[in-house]
Amino acid sequence: MEKKSIKELRAHIESHEGDLDDGFIQQLKNDPRKGVQQLYAQWCKRKEQEKARIDTYNRMSMIENHCYLNGYRLVAGIDEVGRGPLAGPVVASAVILDANTPIIGLNDSKKLSEPVREKLYEKIIRNAVTIGVGVVSVQEIDRLNIYQASKIAMMKAIEDLPIEPDYLLIDAMDLPMDLPQENIIKGDSKSNSIAAASIVAKVTRDKLMKEIDRKYPQYYFKSNVGYGTAQHLEALKAHGITPEHRKSFAPVSELVPNKS
Repeated sequence: MEKKSIKELRAHIESHEGDLDDGFIQQLKNDPRKGVQQLYAQWCKRKEQEKARIDTYNRMSMIENHCYLNGYRLVAGIDEVGRGPLAGPVVASAVILDANTPIIGLNDSKKLSEPVREKLYEKIIRNAVTIGVGVVSVQEIDRLNIYQASKIAMMKAIEDLPIEPDYLLIDAMDLPMDLPQENIIKGDSKSNSIAAASIVAKVTRDKLMKEIDRKYPQYYFKSNVGYGTAQHLEALKAHGITPEHRKSFAPVSELVPNKS
């Protein structure tokens, strides 16, 4: 075969990613040129990363597979985000994945970069059997407490599903619902369904916080999504609180005007 330039080889790899024949790979491996060896090393690294993602997906499918073996077909993963911030709602999601359409790369949303989360979110939206979202406002968080508000957000997400699930996989929570369910500690790193729910909830909440940022840009909600960063705390000192701040959370509670 005619010896191709490194530029041509790179273009070939990029245009055939995931579908390179063994003969081509062997030629890369045996080509003594330093640039080609770098290409080969990069390809090997990508294959290792891809294998690791597939291994993780298979490991995180075990809980769902056990449910399927027990006759359940509509297994919903449920998770919430936004317990810790000083501002903004708590958001939950319920996701029923299609067992025949793997989404490689699912994981706890906190472990994923924003671009990766966004790509996985789009795949979940396209390929899941169905998705539900539940949002509980700042006012409800202050009235109830964040733990109860998180429960309600999860139940709202389940009720938002257009199809009723027959089994629930819930991240570290028991819900007062008349459906078979399993409470899984750190479920977003053990179950693909819960991981998918954590991604949908996170991306949804981040979008809500960006909308709030347009109304209150001085608090930098677009970047801190309501968490108590140094920049956010300085803005609280300088500008006081907004209707989007959780008055039951310190240090926001210390800034609430005395009603007496």
